[in-house]
Amino acid sequence: MSQELLAIIEQIEREKGIKKEVLISAVESALLSAAKKVIDIKPEEELKIQLDTNTGKIKAFRNNEEITSIDFGRIAASTARQVIIQKMREAEKEVVFNEFQGRVGEIVSGTVYRFEKGNIVIDLLGKAEGILLKREQSPKEEFRQGQRIRAYVVEVRKEVKGPQIILSRTHSNLVKKLFELEVPEIYEGIVEIKFISRQAGERTKIAVWSKNEKVDSVGACVGMRGNRVRNIVNELQGEKIDIVRYNEDIREYIKAALSPAEVSEIKLDKEHQKATVIVADDQLSLAIGKHGQNVRLASRLIGWELDIRTKTQAAAEALGPKEAPKVAAEEKTEEKKEAAEAEEKKKKKKAKKEKISLGGLPGVGEKTLTLLKESGIKTIDDILKAKAEGLTQIKGIGVKKAEKLIQEAKKLKS
Repeated sequence: MSQELLAIIEQIEREKGIKKEVLISAVESALLSAAKKVIDIKPEEELKIQLDTNTGKIKAFRNNEEITSIDFGRIAASTARQVIIQKMREAEKEVVFNEFQGRVGEIVSGTVYRFEKGNIVIDLLGKAEGILLKREQSPKEEFRQGQRIRAYVVEVRKEVKGPQIILSRTHSNLVKKLFELEVPEIYEGIVEIKFISRQAGERTKIAVWSKNEKVDSVGACVGMRGNRVRNIVNELQGEKIDIVRYNEDIREYIKAALSPAEVSEIKLDKEHQKATVIVADDQLSLAIGKHGQNVRLASRLIGWELDIRTKTQAAAEALGPKEAPKVAAEEKTEEKKEAAEAEEKKKKKKAKKEKISLGGLPGVGEKTLTLLKESGIKTIDDILKAKAEGLTQIKGIGVKKAEKLIQEAKKLKS
């Protein structure tokens, strides 16, 4: 029996990862608890149980003197078994807690096990269960049971039922860790991730910097043909990622952070860490982004408050409230003028096309012109639409004639 007990302990150590010493201590504690029920021990006496790790023999000691009259095979076997199981469960929970406590701030892999009131329970490769709370889930992501998933370990809590591993798919560091896994230059410390700002499911801006002048920080993150960043976008189920080159020059940094918008001018208030950014009128929507997303993420990335203004707005503010309506009116008049000029050009172009008649087409005499019109072909466009097949159906027009008409028509259209 003793040898069997050692074999069981070794098996549990291999399968569960619980140290042999912890298990032996649990067994000794269980046997001590069982032995006290059958041995008459006085208050001043001390009882000890010892398991020989070499032979598997169990010994009992009263005040350091061995008791030879005890047969542990008959001592409350069922009670000892229950205590051993309990101790082993506690030790297993402790092992899981210690393992995942050391993995806080890392990415773990698993599969979707079940759904509970909006939360997702994840099987972490059979070792433990993690929970992806509803608030830690990206609003644009959907998962199904059995699907592979990677998540960021936010916290590990000790609970009565066992360690509770809190996971996240919305944490900014999830993106950071994915880049560390995907980009060797980041893992090796050549390229450094300076800052990250993220709106989970929508867009992430990441500022990177290279410690080696020969290594392009942005290029390293993007990868050959965009493979590296594409893998991360796929992992995040389509979330957009803007890779920004970090710059100690705050003006250049702001310009990069507001990409893809083009910045015309920047006015800095360094004391209050505020910046007024001037953009062309047609760049305003790009700079602000959908629901203010682009400027908000850029502001978080830089750590400055950004105020976006168009050139028109900036000019009006510079002139003061009395001149602002006049400037706006003048700009509106200019816009109308430009629109009118564009319309006039369009009309002239159209008129030029209309002047090109069938009669001016080389190779079209009066007879051919009459045949074409009788067949419903009245313009150059009609000839091109009819193609050679249609033209050869007209009496007096052969294949060569048709091809020549089409060739001349294309020349006039170009």
